Amino acid sequence: MTPNVAPGRLERAVLAMHGRPSPGYLALVALAVGLAGFGGYAYSLIFRGGLYHTGLGRPVGWGNLICNFVFWVGIAHCGTLVSAILFLFRARFRTAVYRVAEMMTVFAVMTAGLFPVFHLGRPWLAYWLMPYPNQRGLWINFRSPLVWDVFAVSTYLTVSLVFLLVGVAPDAAALRDATTGLRRRLYALLAFGWRGTDEQWRHYQRAYLFLAAFATPLVVSVHSVVSWDFAVSLLPGWHSSLFPPYFVAGAILSGVAMLVTLLIAIRRPFHLEDVITPHHLDMLARLVVLTSLVVAYSYATEISLALTEPARDAERSTFVYRATGHYAPLFWTMAICNCGLPLLLLWRRIRGTTWALLVICLLVNVGMWLERWVIIVTSLSHDRLPFAWRFYSPTWVEWALTFGAFGWFLLLMLVGLKVLPPISISELKEAAEEKAGDEEAEEGSSGAEVVHVA
Repeated sequence: MTPNVAPGRLERAVLAMHGRPSPGYLALVALAVGLAGFGGYAYSLIFRGGLYHTGLGRPVGWGNLICNFVFWVGIAHCGTLVSAILFLFRARFRTAVYRVAEMMTVFAVMTAGLFPVFHLGRPWLAYWLMPYPNQRGLWINFRSPLVWDVFAVSTYLTVSLVFLLVGVAPDAAALRDATTGLRRRLYALLAFGWRGTDEQWRHYQRAYLFLAAFATPLVVSVHSVVSWDFAVSLLPGWHSSLFPPYFVAGAILSGVAMLVTLLIAIRRPFHLEDVITPHHLDMLARLVVLTSLVVAYSYATEISLALTEPARDAERSTFVYRATGHYAPLFWTMAICNCGLPLLLLWRRIRGTTWALLVICLLVNVGMWLERWVIIVTSLSHDRLPFAWRFYSPTWVEWALTFGAFGWFLLLMLVGLKVLPPISISELKEAAEEKAGDEEAEEGSSGAEVVHVA
């Protein structure tokens, strides 16, 4: 579980990543800027002309935009899982991968927070959602699930950002001492005056443990709050107490699959093969299998409850429509990507094949996006009133915002990988030194046994 790299090479490896960008890196930046710019142009149409430019209407008032919001909030859950929960359980394989997971969390929340604003008919009044005192004596509707989302997402962003910056401080200090000029000033700012004294290390370890324990409930609470956007309604297919754990499991599945995708993508271009080893990818692939089984169980429970309870005719009609109606191809694609394909990772040979693992994780994210689509759109388009049933089809503006969000997230990740240390230098050094100490102890004990026998 320890990376195959000497402690003295870690700073040089990170500094090499932060060096002059390669042509491939610049090409990815150009692609990300192009996608984000295309999405920005599409949103300018909504800003000027309203939601007329989308396919939304009656009864489908939520569509691609809300699907993207739920999807990106789910992607953000992997960072807290890998960095906080696995830290509390002392899972040592997290040391080489959790920094990328934390960066992914912060940037995914920043992406998710855009879509509720995109969805507003008057986005310039988005600040009305914030519970601040004002001269009109008006307060927001605290019973609205959309207000709950504001509290959940803002809290998650704050805690995740603090958690990331606290963990970066020792590594930024190491890079500060190895650089000059503007980069040195940047790392000095991120180091927060870190000098590596015993007192600083004691306070750091206590603070990191506290933040890990504080951030762990957010894995359950944040996406549970997002699930209440649907579960508190009486709409068939939404009104279910299963939604909070169901959404949390799906969020972790999509987040871990996205993390594996990013790690595979950066290993070779940034020369991190000795740091992010096949063992780390193998352990994350096992997490994908575990969460996929939980999601499959949730699917089976949800469908069985809808089909077997006699008093839930509307629920039964909605689930039959999902599997046989207009959106049936999306439903079965979702089931295959989320429940079938991850089972292939039970075979060690497939888990150990990088390209196969990458393809499966990409398809899992496709399936998780389709899951949000199936939940939101099918229940709205096929509700209790047959005369109001309507087929919803997104316009190119909505698809442009969807792909623009991926471009925005990719741009943030590319900039973050060039600015922040993508691996934990201090923890990897500690792990390497512990490994060296254990090897020396084993050699000493074996030598003593030889002398004793002689």
